[in-house]
Amino acid sequence: MKPLDLTIWLEWAIVAVAAVVFYASTGISWWLFGLLILAPDLSMFGYLAGPRVGALAYNALHILIVPVLLLLAGHLSGKATATAVALIWIAHIAIDRALGYGLKLSTGFQDTHLGRIGR
Repeated sequence: MKPLDLTIWLEWAIVAVAAVVFYASTGISWWLFGLLILAPDLSMFGYLAGPRVGALAYNALHILIVPVLLLLAGHLSGKATATAVALIWIAHIAIDRALGYGLKLSTGFQDTHLGRIGR
């Protein structure tokens, strides 16, 4: 593994661990975690409509903007469930990035902002 690859892996692995640790502090059931951890991947069904729609759908659920805003809203409003859902979502994204799955390009599922999957 190249130094930059290791750095990127370490960065996202730490984000994933932090999200899981903070999730544990919400007091919300681990059943919710298990139920929702793969939910963002349902966006891959967008690829049934072609690579452009698939990339748009996938990227919409694999960027940090919405889950971070949800995390802030949940924390500021004291809504533990919103906070927990945001942390699950962030953990999912971080695990994907640590595994080398980036945001998709419209040219195909294998083409990501981190490079081609399966290099």
